[in-house]
Amino acid sequence: MDEKITQWKAAVAAVGGLLTGLWGWMGWLVLGWIAAMALDYISGSAAACKTGNWSSAHAREGIWHKAGMIVVVLVASGADLLIDIVLSNLTIVQLPVQYPGLICPMVLVWYIITELGSIVENAVRMGAIVPNWLKKLLEISRDAVDKAGDKLIGENEEEENEDEC
Repeated sequence: MDEKITQWKAAVAAVGGLLTGLWGWMGWLVLGWIAAMALDYISGSAAACKTGNWSSAHAREGIWHKAGMIVVVLVASGADLLIDIVLSNLTIVQLPVQYPGLICPMVLVWYIITELGSIVENAVRMGAIVPNWLKKLLEISRDAVDKAGDKLIGENEEEENEDEC
């Protein structure tokens, strides 16, 4: 029995290592986002069934919402790819740091946190008791990613300058 468990552990570790080698950390981020989207859809449907509010029209709206998110992630990925190509081929454009991609990972993290918050809301609608600190942690995390994105485009600096006047 112990030998079988060891073999399973070794197989899982090998598959995980292979996938990490192929995908890198970004692939795991995408996989986590897909899993969060699926769990949000399933838990949202379950919560709607429990409260007697499930409808196929509302379910389709959820699918359209997820499809829109996929489009946004593809745009973010395309933007990262474009920036990488420009930086690699136009020597007059340079950044003070190496650019491994920034837009798509930030969008994915923001979406994952948002999906996790929605899953928690669905769990509450299904009757689960959720600690307030978990809800607050997810909200703080989402806000931190928002602030990082705002800082990236210089939006916070403008607000701070306006506050000083």
